[in-house]
Amino acid sequence: MWSGRFRQPLNPEFERWQRSFPFDQRLLAEEIAASRAHAKALRTAGVLSAEELQAILNGLEFIGRSAGQQLTDDEAEDVHHYVEKQLVAAIGETGLKLHTGRSRNEQIATDLRLYVRRNCDSTIGQLAELAEVLVERARGAGDAAMPSYTHLQRAEPVLVAHWLLAYAEMFLRDASRLRDCRERLNYCPLGSGAIAGATLALDRDAVAKELKFSAPTANSMDATSDRDFAIEYAQALAVLAVHLSRWAEEFILFSTVEYGFVQLPESYSTGSSAMPQKQNPDALELIRGKSARVNGAAQQLLVIAKGLPMAYNKDMQETQEPVFEVTATTSMMLEVAAGFMRKVGFNLERMAQAATTGFMDAMAAATYLTGKGVPFRRAHEIIGTAVRVCLEKECELRDLSLAELRAISPEFAEDFYAAIALDAVLDCHNVLGGTARVQVAAALQRTADRVAKLKGAVHAGA
Repeated sequence: MWSGRFRQPLNPEFERWQRSFPFDQRLLAEEIAASRAHAKALRTAGVLSAEELQAILNGLEFIGRSAGQQLTDDEAEDVHHYVEKQLVAAIGETGLKLHTGRSRNEQIATDLRLYVRRNCDSTIGQLAELAEVLVERARGAGDAAMPSYTHLQRAEPVLVAHWLLAYAEMFLRDASRLRDCRERLNYCPLGSGAIAGATLALDRDAVAKELKFSAPTANSMDATSDRDFAIEYAQALAVLAVHLSRWAEEFILFSTVEYGFVQLPESYSTGSSAMPQKQNPDALELIRGKSARVNGAAQQLLVIAKGLPMAYNKDMQETQEPVFEVTATTSMMLEVAAGFMRKVGFNLERMAQAATTGFMDAMAAATYLTGKGVPFRRAHEIIGTAVRVCLEKECELRDLSLAELRAISPEFAEDFYAAIALDAVLDCHNVLGGTARVQVAAALQRTADRVAKLKGAVHAGA
């Protein structure tokens, strides 16, 4: 593609090393789509006849239709070179006209944007599926309660549904970040040339419209050197991977005998070659481990870009594989997570028992005293004293007699015991976003509506 200026052949090892075709062939569909749009622009600009345009379009369609999953070409330097070679082989010299008025710098910038845009959509779709499963499992849990934790110590009872909806919130935020990323990247570099803009009067608006971009990019130098969209995409997936890792870690903990809150599905577990009794949470551990790949790739993109002058540099070839890595890894993590969530079992009885021991009602008990006019700081101290008495007696607050309670503070009355019953403890958090039963029921419906809207947008191709 560029050998005219050179008299010496490339060093064979360097030639193989600098080729990107082994990995950028993933962009074949995007390269063909961008080439079709450019060919139509060349026809409008008078470079191609109607017959030549049709021949090129037919040839590109043939290349896309006949390509296998793994492309082989020992000479193609990159996917752009491959398509050009295949096009010339299919339709002859007319295929060489396709590169008129364009550069590989703008081609890869366009192809990569199309790839990231497509995978923003598919990842949002997977997030919608996972959030939908979480909503279904939350609805199925009904009014079942479980402990919540701060510092990995029991804190207050919450509804199981409230816990599951917390993860739905995380994943819906991830979808929102990807939507934002998609909106910012959706500008078309074609027509930017190598750096200074195309040398033909190409209709860039028509090209952008053909490829469903919002508009052409505004500056040719920025367009050919910009990888912000790739960085932002990878960082959005890195946050998503952290969320998946947190989710996996909690389910790993809750599946242990010490917690016993969940039963691992056998279809997402493995055994031990030495210990016959083992059922290991390998699916969850792999999600937790592979989150490091996604985070590492996001950091790799930042480091590649940090010292690059304007405009295109060969370093940018190294931005492609991290994008492919975060895409493939995150997609599989989401697929496994959704499948796991559909199958995992909940030990609701064990959860409920844990939600009523370990002074999980202490906050509600202090709230009870504030309702009697006791300042909260004083109520906090009174209940702390009552907890200390219980620790000495090896009992719970509900086990103290009214006389014992009144010996600590005269504000206690018979209605205290109803105030620290499990349902009352849950329902005292009756604020938007709280774990009161009425609030969680409303949150379930709101979340289900948001998920349905997100799925609708994905199916509409938004």
